[in-house]
Amino acid sequence: MAKKDREKDLHDIFRNRTLTLWGTGQKADRLMLHLQRTRLDVYPYHFKMVIDNNRNNMMYYGLPVRHPEEIEDWGSLFIIVAVHNAYHQIKEQLYSYGLVENRDFIHWQEIDQKMVLGISALYHDAAAVLIRNGEIIAAAQEERFTRVKHDPSFPENAIRYCMEEAQIGYDDLDAVVYYDNPLLSAERLLYNIAVVGEKDIDLVNRNLRMLLADKVWIHQKVESCCGGKVSAKNIFVAEHHIAHAASSFFASPFEEAAILTFDGVGEWATSTVGVGKGNKLEILKEIDYPHSLGLLYSAFTYFCGFKVNSGEYKLMGLAPYGEPIYYDTIVRHLVKIYEDGSYRLNLEYFDFYLGGNMTNEKFADLFEGEARRAEEKITKREMDLAASIQKVIEEVVVKAAMYARKVTGLTNLCLAGGIALNCVANGKLLREKIFDHIWIQPAAGDSGGALGAAYYIYYHQWDRLRIPGGRDSMKGSYLGPSYDRKQIMEFLISNRYKYYDYYEEPEKMYEKVADYLCEDKVIGLFQGRMEYGPRALGNRSIIANPMSKEMQSKLNQKIKFRESFRPFAPSVLAEESQEYFKLDCESPYMLLVAEVKDELRILANGTESCDYEGMDLTDRVRQCRSQIPAVTHVDYTARVQTVLEETNYDYYHIIKAFKEVTGCACIVNTSFNVRGEPIVCSPQDAYLCFMRTDMDILVMGKCILVKDEQEEIVEKREWRNEYELD
Repeated sequence: MAKKDREKDLHDIFRNRTLTLWGTGQKADRLMLHLQRTRLDVYPYHFKMVIDNNRNNMMYYGLPVRHPEEIEDWGSLFIIVAVHNAYHQIKEQLYSYGLVENRDFIHWQEIDQKMVLGISALYHDAAAVLIRNGEIIAAAQEERFTRVKHDPSFPENAIRYCMEEAQIGYDDLDAVVYYDNPLLSAERLLYNIAVVGEKDIDLVNRNLRMLLADKVWIHQKVESCCGGKVSAKNIFVAEHHIAHAASSFFASPFEEAAILTFDGVGEWATSTVGVGKGNKLEILKEIDYPHSLGLLYSAFTYFCGFKVNSGEYKLMGLAPYGEPIYYDTIVRHLVKIYEDGSYRLNLEYFDFYLGGNMTNEKFADLFEGEARRAEEKITKREMDLAASIQKVIEEVVVKAAMYARKVTGLTNLCLAGGIALNCVANGKLLREKIFDHIWIQPAAGDSGGALGAAYYIYYHQWDRLRIPGGRDSMKGSYLGPSYDRKQIMEFLISNRYKYYDYYEEPEKMYEKVADYLCEDKVIGLFQGRMEYGPRALGNRSIIANPMSKEMQSKLNQKIKFRESFRPFAPSVLAEESQEYFKLDCESPYMLLVAEVKDELRILANGTESCDYEGMDLTDRVRQCRSQIPAVTHVDYTARVQTVLEETNYDYYHIIKAFKEVTGCACIVNTSFNVRGEPIVCSPQDAYLCFMRTDMDILVMGKCILVKDEQEEIVEKREWRNEYELD
């Protein structure tokens, strides 16, 4: 909704009532100045009276100030509350007089609305986010539109979606904020050039090209994208790790919290400890490049044969298959860890800061041979390396959390940055009970920087009112494009696809999907708004029966076309989660690993333990470990998503219908894509993925499509070549 439309709606509400201002302080002054600049001839704000709890019998802007006790007819008033920190108390006071928010009173920011567009781009996982008065209206990654995994391009498609979803024009934007400070990043590149000197002229030239690349000219790219309708004075930058911290704290349900961020590198910072209170954020301590926990983890990702900035989650999934036998080697030679969670890398073993590979020959000598090549067989060495670096990551995160608790004295913790997607470390941190409550930004990587950049300007810089509620402000992370009944029906009918329409009887759809799950059918779910962040949370998901012993292998090999060891996550009804997992809190974003409860476990081979020595990785994967084997990892853990009815009604009722048939309140949930492909965005994306794989059923909105009833699609080229393997 454009600002002029909002102003008209407000004016219609108070047209025949006594317009009253509550407050005489700084925020009231700001409001009065704002109104003096508005088109008062069109939407006049003619206050007739001022109310203040602390003042009366005085004049304010020529208006009499009255105490609330003097007011008799509250129902005749429409009140604009121009206070900040005391808004909660005044709202309760107005409730006691029988007034209702938005009908009888509003906060002053409803008049002085702010629209902020946040952008992350030009490194990896480009994204755009639009917030209106602190509310997230839209958010999406560029990869979903271009179909290029982790697309770093300037997010023109994501920006266009955000603007369309908000139904505003570029001239309605009060600010556009980029998630990185290009000048500080340029400073780091110059440092790299100085370190290398003439030893590597190619690296010098590459750094110079980066120095003069798109980031430095981000203002011009924004102006061009917005058609010149956003002036340079309204284009801002936020430092990378401040954007991470802001994305987590300002979206959290906490009034105050300690904040930890860890990733590869921003401008200089790679890890930070911060604190958030109200609408303010402060970084207390940081570790700078080239010392980086994220780059350390990426070095092992590379050495184990996986793709950097993409395959880190594979390394995490591989870790439980190994033993941390290299832990001592790592902490003795590669990284020194201090008690406060700070650390320093021994750069002798790395080449990333020199522009080469992540690791060098000295690193390889330390671990008994060269790096594994992509797609080669995974050996015990890689499993043990994964387990060892996972132990290091957990140690740093836990020690940093203990330090953050000590220096802030707070009981809430917020996490962001790429390392915050390590749900095993998050689960470890939760079990340590250092903090009473932990909240993790679901878009914790660079895509979330777009949200954090927008939030930082809006709250911290502009000093806008923040009202944290009982839940976070992410709306379940369902912030991307959606397709309504008309759009889906047009797609299905125009392409002559056979389908069954359940829009008039959604309960029957839930029951039908549950029946298909019981038959061990693999189902693609395409419904509601697309998820923002790397996790599919029920709207762009592939779901299956968790009780099937063969389902994990089937999904990996015939649906996802990916490595056999990769685990799958359970989606469980929130109120039933403790029946299955050792988890005493909600986990709506699939960012916490918890153990499967003992009574559900089945000991491997029926013995107290299983001797895996010499056993092939595939055979280990196929071991049945619990009554829900498809979601039970080799170490009896699961990456849990708890599902609330109020957050995702359709997904909740699909799981509930499955429970009513089977007694099991959880299902398998994995992202709706194949290896190397971004999560599906449009009906066309969903249908193609459905037909290209061994999926059996596609749910599109409230329509069900059966694979056996579809005509085989004929493609002119091998579709697998469209996606670069991750």
